[in-house]
Amino acid sequence: MKFLVQKFGGTSVRNKESRKHAIRHIEKAINEGYKVVVVVSAMGRKGEPYSTDTLLELINYPNTQLTSREIDLLMSTGELISSIVMANELRESGLVASALSGPRAGILTTDDHMNARINKVIPDELLNYFKSNDVIVVAGFQGEDANGDITTLGRGGSDTSAVALGAALEAEFVDIFTDVDGIKTADPGIVKNAKTLKVMTYNEIVHLAYEGSRVIHPRAVEIAMQEKIQVRVRSTYLEDEGTLVTFKKTQGLDRGFKDQLVTGIAHQAGITQIKVRTNTSNSMELHDQLLTELATAGVSVDFFNIFSKGITFTVPNDKLKRTTEIIERLAVDYEINENCAKVSAVGAGIQGVPGVAAKVVSALARQQIQILQSADSHTTIWLLIKETDLEKAVNALHDTFLLNT
Repeated sequence: MKFLVQKFGGTSVRNKESRKHAIRHIEKAINEGYKVVVVVSAMGRKGEPYSTDTLLELINYPNTQLTSREIDLLMSTGELISSIVMANELRESGLVASALSGPRAGILTTDDHMNARINKVIPDELLNYFKSNDVIVVAGFQGEDANGDITTLGRGGSDTSAVALGAALEAEFVDIFTDVDGIKTADPGIVKNAKTLKVMTYNEIVHLAYEGSRVIHPRAVEIAMQEKIQVRVRSTYLEDEGTLVTFKKTQGLDRGFKDQLVTGIAHQAGITQIKVRTNTSNSMELHDQLLTELATAGVSVDFFNIFSKGITFTVPNDKLKRTTEIIERLAVDYEINENCAKVSAVGAGIQGVPGVAAKVVSALARQQIQILQSADSHTTIWLLIKETDLEKAVNALHDTFLLNT
């Protein structure tokens, strides 16, 4: 058997018309000789009857009286409904198909309810079903812990389900179908001439995913990278192969790849910068205590720099109140810079090339954009700016690195 995994997101399965487009991709894969695992998200978005957000509204989430274990039971039903509806319509189209829950498909997870991690996949049941089926529709976003309880994998978890199943079956490709035609050089809502990338490396896409690009979940990319599974990000509504995510860009030369320093620009808004002054003899102890208490409180800090006289870091706006409570309890001086945004220039071509940082600084200087903080790695340059400058900054960097050509 040769396997292909196809994942369809909420907008791709929201109604009968969109599912017809999905079924055309499934039929094409079967005609090419594949056994197909179809992983589905819950149908639609918030406000539509069976979406995850709509289900959570039934229990007044987050102000619910339920435990996280019970919430997982509720949230998992959206994908179960979606898988059964899809299996029914595949059969109506003349295909031999069955539906399985995540646990029945062999997805075993940690017991971190609402944000579980996949420990392993045992595909024995899937392989057994393929003896008499061409398509198995698996409910994404869910698995089972060692206690036999249903778990969910956090936002974007269906991507992770798909790639994990692809790895377990040694699939030729994992196709992530969305309502866009691939991974863009920037958010097309901000950069009107953003282009679709034909090929990207795992390192590039995992950085873009963590820095704000929402086309594919970072955990899914990490599994694909570790297990050497090729991923394609494609449109449900087009026949194009979209963006190939692989190890070396040379694997995509036949798809018209053009070498560039920077592959894409990502961004995150809704960030607050905090500067804490600890100009005392026990500054390092205070830094340690502050970061430890923030971690215990579930506050993830980013963009942090530690100095002998203080520490600077960022937190999401919704974590600001909790953060300031902890700082004030430590009785140290601090300064808050609200309404910031992080812009990231990502590209495998950055490594070892002089002058890239200078180009970034010059691009923002020409737009009179103040850089509040910066950092870099082998593949990414990060900049913290005021949120009001976000659109100008993303477009300036996009133009500077010729991503529109």
